[in-house]
Amino acid sequence: MADADRHRRADRNRSDRPERPGRASAPDRRDPAAAVTGWRSLLNPLWCYHGFRMAVLGLSVFGVIMVFSSSAVSAASSGKSPFMESMSQLLFCLAGLMLGFICALVPVTIYRRLGFFLVCAAMCIQMLTFTSLGVGQYGNNGWIRLFGFTVQPAEFVKFALCIWLPSALIAARANYRKAKDLKGQLKAYLGVVGVYGLCLLLILGGKDLGTAMIVVFIGAVAFLIAGFPGVWMAIGAFVMGVAVVALIASSPNRRERVLAAYTTCSAADAQNICYQSTHAKYAIASGGVFGVGLGNSREKWNYLPAAHNDFIFAIIGEETGFIGCVMVIAIFVILGWCLIFSALQLKDRYSAMVLVCIAVWIVGQALVNIGVVVGLFPVFGVPMPFVSAGGSSMIMCLAISGVALGLLRQQPEIKADVSRL
Repeated sequence: MADADRHRRADRNRSDRPERPGRASAPDRRDPAAAVTGWRSLLNPLWCYHGFRMAVLGLSVFGVIMVFSSSAVSAASSGKSPFMESMSQLLFCLAGLMLGFICALVPVTIYRRLGFFLVCAAMCIQMLTFTSLGVGQYGNNGWIRLFGFTVQPAEFVKFALCIWLPSALIAARANYRKAKDLKGQLKAYLGVVGVYGLCLLLILGGKDLGTAMIVVFIGAVAFLIAGFPGVWMAIGAFVMGVAVVALIASSPNRRERVLAAYTTCSAADAQNICYQSTHAKYAIASGGVFGVGLGNSREKWNYLPAAHNDFIFAIIGEETGFIGCVMVIAIFVILGWCLIFSALQLKDRYSAMVLVCIAVWIVGQALVNIGVVVGLFPVFGVPMPFVSAGGSSMIMCLAISGVALGLLRQQPEIKADVSRL
């Protein structure tokens, strides 16, 4: 009895004893956020989920600011309000955020069921560009005018392809394995290749090579990771390359733009075909390391065409300098990493493929846009996701980001964290 009383007093004294200064309690191993710190946070699904959300929101807000900075002067010089473009961009951003919030709540099974209907609807809307509703801009006929707004249907085509293509390829792959001869194997992929090819042809019919290139990237990666036969893939790539060369050769304007990107511009070309790319390089060179300051760009004074949409990265480089450019590129890299890493963690093959397609769309389009501005690629009409002015691009990019968030929530760590909110 005496020993028992002594042990009880010792336990009571230890419980009353204050914790030593400087000794931190051990992290809760059940908390996924506490389990990984430092650079290893990039390997944490929960950190990727919240990092993706903050990156998308940050780019969208930054885009509204840069649209105002790059468009205010040109708008005022044409007798319009200097806030016109930025207010439109803000409204598009809010509409896109609401649509993205709705898309994040839709179960993945609904996307699998509605994918084919979405892509059919996207093709029907894209066909409107060949009617009286079609509007031409910058040499392309990829826009339509509805209720006073100019809409680019190809953005909805990209959205629909990211939803439908993975499920169609998974089903085609299963039928391909069941086929006993070459005819059966060809039939397994006939439908998905036909629909994808029709989407691509409809976009090329509007002479929108920039958007067509992004659609090719999305399709190529989707077919590759879905296990599409390598020989057929090589044949398709060869046919696609021949078609691109033919399209470039058939148009003097496209041919001149390609030659201008990879040859030295003459004095006459500097005022014509090389004008836009030359002034984009002037803007980036003027920015230096730290930039000339937000709002202090000189190229936006009606020197650089499309400064607030396709060439907004040049104004970013001029006003925020090398530091600002690196930060924008780093955010897109983080977006891509979070999507690819999460895709590798998901057990659902369809969800993983959709995340990869979204990564190719957002990051691939951003890199192509930057490549055009710095002169690595010929001048194509490709906006920077979340940043460039344009309602169709902004709304669809935010909507597909909502789809990505919904798919990311399938991971147990993220599902548990979201359920606590």
